[in-house]
Amino acid sequence: MTEVDIEKENAAIAKAYKELLKVSYRTLSREDKKFIREAFEVAVDAHKNQRRKSGEAYIFHPIAVAKIVAQEIGLDATSIAAALLHDVVEDNENYTLADIERLFGSTVAKIVDGLTKISKLDTDGDVSLQAENFRKMLLTLNDDVRVIIIKIADRLHNMQTMESMRLDKQLKIASETLYIYAPLAHKIGLYNIKTELEDLGLKYTEPEVYNDILNKMEESKEEQDIYIKDFSKVIVDSLDKESLNYEIKGRPKSIYSIRQKMIKQGVTFDEVYDKFAVRIIYKSDAANEKFLAWKIYSIVTDHFTPNPVRLRDWISSPKSTGYEALHITVIGPKGRWVEVQIRSERMNEVAEKGYAAHYKYKQGTNEKEQEEDLLESWIQKLQEALENSETNAVDFVEQFKLNLYSKEIFVFSPKGDLISLPKGATPLDFAFSIHTEVGMRTRGAKVNGKLVPLSHVLKSGDRVEILTSDNAKPNVNWLDYATTARARSKIKTSLREEKKDIAEDGKEILRRKLKSLKITLNERSINELVNYFKLSTSLDLFYRIGNGSIDNTMLKAFASSRSNALVSYLKNKIRRTETLKDIDKDEITNKYDMLVFGKDEQKLDYKLANCCNPIPGDEVFGFLTINEGIKVHKKTCPNALSLQSNYAYRIMTAKWIDSSQQEYTSQIELSGIDNLGLVNEITKLISQNMHVNMKNLSFESDSGVFNGKITVVVKNINMLKTLIDNLKKINGIDKVRRV
Repeated sequence: MTEVDIEKENAAIAKAYKELLKVSYRTLSREDKKFIREAFEVAVDAHKNQRRKSGEAYIFHPIAVAKIVAQEIGLDATSIAAALLHDVVEDNENYTLADIERLFGSTVAKIVDGLTKISKLDTDGDVSLQAENFRKMLLTLNDDVRVIIIKIADRLHNMQTMESMRLDKQLKIASETLYIYAPLAHKIGLYNIKTELEDLGLKYTEPEVYNDILNKMEESKEEQDIYIKDFSKVIVDSLDKESLNYEIKGRPKSIYSIRQKMIKQGVTFDEVYDKFAVRIIYKSDAANEKFLAWKIYSIVTDHFTPNPVRLRDWISSPKSTGYEALHITVIGPKGRWVEVQIRSERMNEVAEKGYAAHYKYKQGTNEKEQEEDLLESWIQKLQEALENSETNAVDFVEQFKLNLYSKEIFVFSPKGDLISLPKGATPLDFAFSIHTEVGMRTRGAKVNGKLVPLSHVLKSGDRVEILTSDNAKPNVNWLDYATTARARSKIKTSLREEKKDIAEDGKEILRRKLKSLKITLNERSINELVNYFKLSTSLDLFYRIGNGSIDNTMLKAFASSRSNALVSYLKNKIRRTETLKDIDKDEITNKYDMLVFGKDEQKLDYKLANCCNPIPGDEVFGFLTINEGIKVHKKTCPNALSLQSNYAYRIMTAKWIDSSQQEYTSQIELSGIDNLGLVNEITKLISQNMHVNMKNLSFESDSGVFNGKITVVVKNINMLKTLIDNLKKINGIDKVRRV
């Protein structure tokens, strides 16, 4: 770089730093600014010889992360300093954690240490799977929730500046973001950041879909603005008569949420009816907030007919993240459904800033104590899912995500306490949310005074009473009834401990029984028994002996088969060969000119995954399984994100290169108005006009409306698309989609 370039870059760094101080959500004191300045100078020194993949000076990254922390999340000077320093210890040998503690205190050092540990976890390879890394990352909540918040800010900036990375790296980071970071931002109440992470995730996992929706949204923006003006005109006079101080804004739905609606409802972009929401934000003092929200609700519903089942009252019962608002869906101008969100300025800030806005609006005198109390309650809410560290890592992350994204219901204890639970929760979940001991001793439950089974699904407003007994204890069926991470982890721990006790007794029983059969209990005989009874581990074997499910007769059969082991081995080998031949016929495609893998476009054996049934023309990838070779999945497969995020090192690029010689089965769903001769018209189109073979056909008609399923055999996706387009043209058919 020339001296002129260096000067320009230094000026840009200084400008970015000043911007950081200017945009801070918190009011920064002189001491705060001095503290941040010192952190900035250390960061500049530590990163002076580093550059990012894009070529720009590395220091722009910590400044950008600190800016997100200051402006979008609204954290304090301590957090801004920690964000500036988050890569210093990891990237520079001249600065140790002890140096950070000496210069900036123990809190900043603890946060930087947490962030350094997380960065060290982000490695590929089967030794350190991403799921295990996520769990370790979440366990840093024990230290300080700000570690996770700054990590989310760090991930957001990395997602915003990923263009210079390799495609496989982009896919891995984007999948990881959608898999865990976006749900975490959602749980913490950082809805704006969650939305941006989801959109950027889609941009790199499905770029064509992302760009298509983005272009269509930009094309319809002008029409949307006109619609919001028309909507506002109708209610403005009524709102003004009440002397309300308010603002009406239109907010487009995120690209990711529109994509999810298209998949879930099986519709095109044009058929998604609620692509934007109208937000009414009003000024109010604390005493009148609720009253004014319902007044605005009343004015809106006076002019527009509401959908009664779509009312969401998060003012009377805020979400666990602290989110408050009234959401109503009404029929707006031109007969279109519109979601209207009613929030005070305070509620709006809480929705956008989460933790920081809670702190700002919390009343009290001792600021330090307030902040610590709030951090404590946050950690407690997020900690429940982390209590059982013995769970399989992938199951753990899936369960954690399930609890992060689940919608909430509110139920009452017998004393009238309001308890928040995820939608779909049962009395068992309620029992464990009250106290672990209550859950463990649950004998039954009453909902609204009536006895119900433990599998009963609770609804908002239910009053729940748990019946306990000292003799009651968890059984394996409870796992079918419990949905929350807390309840499931406690039940699994209890069952595991019980299983270990039974297995210990079982091992001694087995030793005695084998002795009478003249067999010694050792590693070899245990392995033979495990294989003979088709079990996974020796613990399973001892447990089954202990509970009597493997009895004397079965052990005698094992002893006699042992003497003829060679014959059994040969039989099994022959049987296994036959099975492989059968699989060959049905699942393994030997047409090597169909799919190729990797950069070298190698022709390899593969199986088509049953979870998404890809056919030629679909965008696909290969996944190297442990026992079944390469499985081919569609890029839109429900399991794609999990596989790409947790097992990036097993993903193989794949593409179709020829599809003229093979036929594939696909299922189509249709619905519409039942007309005389409709089925005949459909079958005629498929079999005669398009020469497509039908394997199966089923139709149901109810009150003039039909639903049908057709299984067809096609050569490629273009043929399937043409078939679907032609079916849509038949009079009376409303929707056609591939399953």
